[in-house]
Amino acid sequence: MPDRTVGDATVVLTAAGVTVVIDASAGRLPAVAHWGPELPGLDAARTADLVAAGVPVAAPNNVDRPPRVAVLPEHHTGWSGRPGLRGSAAGRGWSPAFVTQEVRLDGRAVSGHRSSGAGVVETVAVDDTGRLRLGLTVELLPSGLLRARAALTNLGDEAYAVEELALAFPVPAEATELLDFTGRWALERVPQRGPFPFGAHVRENRKGRTGADSAYLLHAGTAGFGFGGGDVWAVHTAWSGNHLHYAERVHTGERLLGGGELLLPGELRLAPEQTYRGPWLYGSYGVGLDAVARRFHRHLRDRRPAVSTDRPVTLNVWEAVYFDHDLTRLLALADRAAEVGVERYVLDDGWFGARRHDRAGLGDWTVSPDVWPDGLHPLVDRVRAAGMQFGLWFEPEMVNPDSDLARAHPEWIMAARADPPVESRHQQVLNLGIPAAYEHVKGQILAVLAEYPIDYLKWDHNRDLVEAGTRDDGGRPGVHAQTTAVYRLLDEIRAAHPGLEIESCSSGGARVDLGILERTDRVWVSDNIDPHDRQGMLRWTTQLVPPEFLGSHIASGRSHITGRRHDLDFRAATAVFGHLGVEWDLTGATAAELAGLRAWIEFYRAERHLLLGGDLVRMDGADPSVTVHGVVTPDRSRAIFAAGPADGPYPDPPGRIRFRGLDPERTYRVRPVLVDAGPPGLTPPAWWSGPAGASAAPAGVSPVPGGRPEYPGLLLTGGTLEHVGVASPRLPPDQMVLYRADPAR
Repeated sequence: MPDRTVGDATVVLTAAGVTVVIDASAGRLPAVAHWGPELPGLDAARTADLVAAGVPVAAPNNVDRPPRVAVLPEHHTGWSGRPGLRGSAAGRGWSPAFVTQEVRLDGRAVSGHRSSGAGVVETVAVDDTGRLRLGLTVELLPSGLLRARAALTNLGDEAYAVEELALAFPVPAEATELLDFTGRWALERVPQRGPFPFGAHVRENRKGRTGADSAYLLHAGTAGFGFGGGDVWAVHTAWSGNHLHYAERVHTGERLLGGGELLLPGELRLAPEQTYRGPWLYGSYGVGLDAVARRFHRHLRDRRPAVSTDRPVTLNVWEAVYFDHDLTRLLALADRAAEVGVERYVLDDGWFGARRHDRAGLGDWTVSPDVWPDGLHPLVDRVRAAGMQFGLWFEPEMVNPDSDLARAHPEWIMAARADPPVESRHQQVLNLGIPAAYEHVKGQILAVLAEYPIDYLKWDHNRDLVEAGTRDDGGRPGVHAQTTAVYRLLDEIRAAHPGLEIESCSSGGARVDLGILERTDRVWVSDNIDPHDRQGMLRWTTQLVPPEFLGSHIASGRSHITGRRHDLDFRAATAVFGHLGVEWDLTGATAAELAGLRAWIEFYRAERHLLLGGDLVRMDGADPSVTVHGVVTPDRSRAIFAAGPADGPYPDPPGRIRFRGLDPERTYRVRPVLVDAGPPGLTPPAWWSGPAGASAAPAGVSPVPGGRPEYPGLLLTGGTLEHVGVASPRLPPDQMVLYRADPAR
């Protein structure tokens, strides 16, 4: 029988304008009694009253005592929604009743009322039969993010099959609308919005990776919430394998946002004394979507090792050469890249084994002697001599059936039966849950890293996991083991090479989550670099990920994915709001194009600390045909914004554009930034030339690095820029203008 010790504590945590009240009294599992705006003055009596005030009246024809919904919702309390734990020991123990034995705050046992700033509350509970021990961790981070995770240990004598372990946070009845995401390859993170319905809104992902169509973040907010207004709560499951997000509303009034790992049938059977730790479920509260996003941004910016805003401009050769790894051509591309200011050169797919196309060679991570008789040394040496870093593409989790590895070890291919799963992109998944397969891949990667001075890995993952089982174990599901093995592999490679940067690429942006971002330094937003589509994808990917983590490249004039053609100014003005790169055959670019590209790279290099380190601002506008976004320094002294036509008819004459996030009482000089020649077809408004048609820049105003002199602009307060705004220029579709707000001199 379990220990009869009973934990009894109520803890108030407050950080970055958020208060979380955790009720772990009377041996019950911890429940969140408040998660939202900061509540001052919560002493013991007032906290007890707050908890009591939230207990609803018992509804007719319901259980006599209103269910108390804990962070891990429990069926035995009378809760008729999704239980947090589903599982059993051969059909027994399927409805555990946990008793909390101990409550700890920041590692110290506590009882009664406690208050803290940011802090960690841990509870340990045992179920009524003594079969299970549950550890729950609830933490309020300095950023104001709330997160929770669970650890379940089997204390019984027989295996306990875990079907689901999911956690949830409550939201108030005022949260009447939901927002999450969908998408597909080459069009990731498309928002979808609707009312918060009765029942469960469940987003399950069974792709074995985060997925281009993942929910990404699940928001609930007050009616009409936007980027700058409305109370918004959001959750994110920090897991790169199968996972779920859900919103649930029941007839007794409770509303929850939850998530966890999605386990396949029979995937997780806990042996006696074995423990399963679920992923973190993150929660962010703020007034407006920007505030929600900025909490995630601050959390990632506090990560160690930190990602610097001094990020090198990157050239990736994929769309320039594809599989044609001709040394003369690649050397010429390196020379041209260095001339325009590129700081990192990345050799993509095609350097290894028999990889002359996408149907062979995956899994054979040795430099191809046919294409590279002298190894990669001639290219690496030229790149580094030109002052650039060198990066290399890998896809360690995949294998082509036409490869030496697959022929030698067909049993290492993930499958649910003797026959392999359906192919995707002519490849299968290598089972890294098999120790020998894991060590083989790790050894090959480390051998390449030992031979060449490599600064950066582009780590790709180009197919969903279908029937991802272990053949030698009867096809038993292996997605959980595969995900944890990938995390371990990344950790071990980074430990062996501490200065190495790694990008998470997965058919573009199909693996973007906080689990992978604990171990990587960049994500590839999408294989689609068309700036028309990238405007929306960058806009919404930043709901979780700050700009410095987003691979954002200037493509060639004609998009390889969509076939659209765009001017350099639009391509570059889109790409600079991320970790800037180039994906373009510069050996075929004209002198004018190279000069324009050089000017944009110089602008980015001069401003990247603001572009990558500023606070995100996305404007809500009465006119949906105009899009405005930007970044503001944390001290609100400077800002760079972009504005231009969105999809749909553009008003003529165009209306005003407004800029949010600056100090409302401070005066700024606001002016357009024309880095190169400026968008073609642009008709500027009168204010660009300053008051009364002034045409000369005032003393002390410098030209844009590498570009033409700036217009003098106007002196306006931050309040005026937010609430009144300035007239917009007339622009053709698919054009943007950048604006700078600097301290008035």
